[in-house]
Amino acid sequence: MTHDSDKGAFSADIPEDAIAEALAAVEKREPGAGAVGVAGSAQPDSEVERADATPADPAEVSVFSSEEEKLRIELDMSQERARKVYDQLKDQHERLLRSAADHENYKKRAARERDELLRYGNERLVKEILPVLDSLDRAVALAAAAADQPLASGVEMTRRLLEDALGRFGVKGFSAKGQPFDPRVHEALMSVASVDEPPGMVVDEQQRGFFMHDRLIRPAAVVVSAVPSSAEAAGVAGEAKRDGEP
Repeated sequence: MTHDSDKGAFSADIPEDAIAEALAAVEKREPGAGAVGVAGSAQPDSEVERADATPADPAEVSVFSSEEEKLRIELDMSQERARKVYDQLKDQHERLLRSAADHENYKKRAARERDELLRYGNERLVKEILPVLDSLDRAVALAAAAADQPLASGVEMTRRLLEDALGRFGVKGFSAKGQPFDPRVHEALMSVASVDEPPGMVVDEQQRGFFMHDRLIRPAAVVVSAVPSSAEAAGVAGEAKRDGEP
């Protein structure tokens, strides 16, 4: 360091490379410090910031737009696939419900058919046996009319044994004589005029009817009373009058 006596100032011998390093450090710390305006002063920070700010790159904006469009398309495709999967699952669920309902109906129908087979499987055999029982009924009536007690008792016992055996399979006979004619369980063979019975009454029975459980397997064959004509009524009244004379 030296003192300049003529100018009254001090001067120092500083290396130029040290000065350059100091200036570079200042410029790095304050990038806008070295910028000088028209009047020779440093520019304000706001102007420096505006100078440093650069507009958005159109290429980057285009990339962002394409990515957004791609995501939107993928979302739409995902929703469409979800709707298709939902429709498929819904159709499959409905098919399974229909299959389950059909299976349940089949089980009920099979159980009903099995029950009917157990209850009415012997219906054809019973119908073949019923004429034998009719013959035994007539044999009992003939034996009783002939006053042959031992024969009547034997035939009656045989008929009762057969009827009991049929009863164990749900077969039960019924008589219609003296009852009103019912076309649901009676079969009219003929009608006869009668003044003693009102019309539509069963006055005679040719064959008994039979049920198997709750099913009619043979209606009763009957003779039904009818209203007599005027001539028939007059003839019956004359006969009754003659019978009453002494």
